[in-house]
Amino acid sequence: MIGTDARGVEPARLLAVDADGRMRHLPRAALASLFKPGDLVVANDAATLPASLTGTHRPTGEPIELRLAAWVSIHDPTRFDAIAFGAGDYRTRTEDRPPAPPLAVGDRIDLGPLTVVVEAKQRHPRLFRVRFAGPTTTVLAGLARHGKPIQYAHRPEPLALWDSWTRIAADPIALEPPSAGFALDWRTLSRWRQRGVGFATLTHAAGISSTGDAGLDAQLPFDEPFRIPERTAAAANAAKARGGRVIAIGTTVVRALEAAANLMGGVAAGDGIARGRIGRETPLRVVDAIVTGVHQPEDSHFQMLRAFASDDVLSQISRALRESRYHEHEAGDSVLIDRASEMLLAAV
Repeated sequence: MIGTDARGVEPARLLAVDADGRMRHLPRAALASLFKPGDLVVANDAATLPASLTGTHRPTGEPIELRLAAWVSIHDPTRFDAIAFGAGDYRTRTEDRPPAPPLAVGDRIDLGPLTVVVEAKQRHPRLFRVRFAGPTTTVLAGLARHGKPIQYAHRPEPLALWDSWTRIAADPIALEPPSAGFALDWRTLSRWRQRGVGFATLTHAAGISSTGDAGLDAQLPFDEPFRIPERTAAAANAAKARGGRVIAIGTTVVRALEAAANLMGGVAAGDGIARGRIGRETPLRVVDAIVTGVHQPEDSHFQMLRAFASDDVLSQISRALRESRYHEHEAGDSVLIDRASEMLLAAV
């Protein structure tokens, strides 16, 4: 339904924040008219894999859930870093989930039609590197049959896989939805085209957004692979050359474009890896504005916004969102932030 949130239950809202910090409360449908001819909007077209898998730890017979957290290599869909939980499901907050049974290198875990082998213990007791046994086609078929979308306790109803796909979803490489893309609809894209606002896509393997452990969450986001098509790189470079803005739909787009940027702000096409956090000290060379969801200050997504606005403005944004009861999470409302003038100067 045009103009509603991902649940289709009420009109979605947008808090638009100008470069000078001025805020406007708008219907999210206003995105269709906020950008200028010559601007370029870039979105992540990754579809979401069913990355939550339940099963049994073979050595102990105890229940286990693995949530695929990050790719080891985008070219090998059999090896992942994964977060392990014990008994329970998404209806219990991740912070309250019991630990997985003790895992050792070489342990086998049965996940419906699939079997994974623990390859390595990682830098946290919940984080492991695992390898799916069998050929790629068997693994992908097993994920489709047995896996479910990663889900959290704020959504009580179980999600179907298509609930985690945006309208522009293409290659299934995201482990959680690039949820800012839920703000897009076909009417908005059509209006942009009519008004001379460009639109392009890239594919970024959005990883897990919450592990249930504050120490591990502080390490998010993990390294994430991306692919920027030639036409998208060319469109971004042309927009910058003519003085247009590049607007990122979501944090994954910011990570990909900035990882692919050279010192002069040119965007290179091809495959790459987005590493580390973007924050206050990160000079943005490509992206001028971001459309994102409603995030809490402790979230890694929120920390990226420090590259767009001062802490004082971000505090005002958080207060405005709270007082006006904006909805959080992937089915919630949206925020548009134009990069502040001092941030633009810092990137020069």
